[in-house]
Amino acid sequence: MPNVRVNHTTEYRYHSAVTLMQHRLMLRPRDSHDLGLLDATLGITPAPARTRWAHDVFSNSVALVNFSDVPTRLLRIVSELDLEHYPTRLDLPVDPQAETYPFSYAPEEQPDLAPMIATYQSDPDGGVLEWARSFLSSTGATPTLDMLVAMTQAIRADFTYRARESEGTNPPGVTLRTGQGACRDFALLMMEAVRSLGFAARFITGYLYDEARAEALEANGTGRMVGGGATHAWCAVYLPGAGWVEFDPTNGLIAGRNLIRVAAARTPGQALPVAGRFIGPPGAFANLKVNIEVTVGNKSVLTA
Repeated sequence: MPNVRVNHTTEYRYHSAVTLMQHRLMLRPRDSHDLGLLDATLGITPAPARTRWAHDVFSNSVALVNFSDVPTRLLRIVSELDLEHYPTRLDLPVDPQAETYPFSYAPEEQPDLAPMIATYQSDPDGGVLEWARSFLSSTGATPTLDMLVAMTQAIRADFTYRARESEGTNPPGVTLRTGQGACRDFALLMMEAVRSLGFAARFITGYLYDEARAEALEANGTGRMVGGGATHAWCAVYLPGAGWVEFDPTNGLIAGRNLIRVAAARTPGQALPVAGRFIGPPGAFANLKVNIEVTVGNKSVLTA
């Protein structure tokens, strides 16, 4: 049960003064049985005229921030979280009828899961479905968890991670063809692949920490690390008995260990940490800087 603290700073700078319109922030996780939210603070410069909290259609916590009409050349958002994390055990209690694929979800769950089963993007050449089927046994039923773990680890082993600052998520077909992508691209690829096989899946955004690395730092007496990181993305698959099980194909992590979930949604575009607009002259935007420090206990572990 590690204590985890997150400091997430997002800074927008502008060449010319701009007027900030409403911004939508998804930076506060939900308190649950596997993630205890001890404290959360949100600092914004310039000071908002109004901040309103709401739950979106997926029950994620969302801050809707409105600003005054006073022009500014800076927008800084600092989110600080103090959490207790209870990682899920790897011996997942999948219902016997779902231990092998194919299986059917219970009739009472199907209406609620249907939107998460429907694929988000088209697969015109069938490449994603073909790739997904390559993980199925050719001799009979396929062990469900083994198949999902194999897919997670295949993305980790066979694809090249490429950080990308530009907005948006690459279509799964592009990720397959190029063999590379950012964490959000890998999450969408796996999410759409399992959906093509009839699984319910959702996109998750949050933070990643390396507890073992933190313990090694403490043992070696090397102190805190300094640097920057980024938000992370992965996916979750609904398995009867076990519920929503998290899979991180970027790092080959299973069951949510070392993953701090902030928001879960049907599509990547519904889980943006920061989204908003401004009014200003052409070319006003200068740059965006994101710095994330994740501290486990008294040990700072920064991960991208």
